[in-house]
Amino acid sequence: MADFEALVIGGGTGNNVAAAAADAGLETALIEPGPLGGTCLNRGCNPSKMLIQAANAVHHVRSAGQFHVDATLEGVDHTAVVEEMDDLLGGLAEQKADHFREKDNLSLFTERTEFVGERTVELDGETVTAEKVVIAAGSRPIVPPIDGLDNVDYLTSQDALYLRETPESLVILGGGYIAVELGYFFDAMGTDVTIVEMMDSLIPREDEAVAEAFTDIAADRHDVYTGHRVTAVEAADEGYAVHAETEAGGEATVEGTEVLVALGRRPNSDTLGLQAAGVDVDDQGFIETDEYLETTAENVWAQGDIAGNALFKHSGDYETRHTVANVVRGEERAVDLSAMPHTIFTEPQVAGVGATEGDLEEAGTEYVVGRARFSDSAMGRAKKLDRGFVKVLASPSGEVLGTHILGYEASMLLHEAVLAVRTGATVADVADTIHAHPTLNRVVEAAFQDVSQ
Repeated sequence: MADFEALVIGGGTGNNVAAAAADAGLETALIEPGPLGGTCLNRGCNPSKMLIQAANAVHHVRSAGQFHVDATLEGVDHTAVVEEMDDLLGGLAEQKADHFREKDNLSLFTERTEFVGERTVELDGETVTAEKVVIAAGSRPIVPPIDGLDNVDYLTSQDALYLRETPESLVILGGGYIAVELGYFFDAMGTDVTIVEMMDSLIPREDEAVAEAFTDIAADRHDVYTGHRVTAVEAADEGYAVHAETEAGGEATVEGTEVLVALGRRPNSDTLGLQAAGVDVDDQGFIETDEYLETTAENVWAQGDIAGNALFKHSGDYETRHTVANVVRGEERAVDLSAMPHTIFTEPQVAGVGATEGDLEEAGTEYVVGRARFSDSAMGRAKKLDRGFVKVLASPSGEVLGTHILGYEASMLLHEAVLAVRTGATVADVADTIHAHPTLNRVVEAAFQDVSQ
């Protein structure tokens, strides 16, 4: 007989699965060696977005002059910004833990675990079995084998978020969304930021037009080295020296008092002894799942970053609803991960859903394009938004294939495009919808109308 009816490994999105199982009367175990809430609450989107609000406040003060407002930035208390964030989020994690310790039908374990057999794990030297298992153990920053990196005191994204003092200078290895968000934050705090990216633009997974425009904006703030692969890191007089080279053989050396490694994330699957459980992973270490999020092992499911479907909190939340349905209620509810939006919270913001123009060209898909600039809208002119745009990609018949936005509050403007991709609403459906004037949403309307003309 199993020790538990349900066992959940990972207290990020997994804590919601454990709570639902316990509420349904299943004897449930939740295993999380760190603070509850996982990456998002403690090491990712929550702390980073709290810090970025401080960066946005700095940006608004610095740009007040264009509205003929005489504003002066006297300084930023970096320590206070981080301590307020840490106190708030740390308190939330502790509240979650207290709640789970008091919850009926639920046992919270705070040590690390690994599988020793099918649906069997080792906890504190004892063997524990379960009828159903959910693996939601998340991911961690990638630290590649760069020459000399192990010999320096580098930062990861988690370290950078909790720095109490403003670095004098910072070299960021990588130009993806974590890199550019943290680059934006530290620049606002007063740090001299350098970003080194191997690809030809920052945020290279974005639509090419967005990536190129954003790279130009970032280059106005930071020293940006695109097309440069980092080859070595070493100690230098004032901190650290980062060596990089181009494909053509060019070389560059940049220095900073701190080095931040922001080169992506890897799943924590290698820490769990998955082979003993009969759970297969792909070449990158992500757990293989079917459309019901069930793994190659019977009655074992996986969700969130470790399953690799999309490394976003909103994807994990969506998957959680399906895991609860399938594991707790015994349904067969398939996930549909199409129309997966993503956002980058710099200034300006970046947001996208669906295919990029490069995706469509690579697939040989016929498409048409609609564009609209923020500066051509009434609100865009009022806010003096001179660099943002909306780009819509559609089939000739009007199916919305993708939408990409660079601009103020892009994360909010994107969602009617997400709904269109998700539900099959056509370009004409969006273009013919009355949008309140003079909202920024009229930029989205104009881009869809540009497709239909």
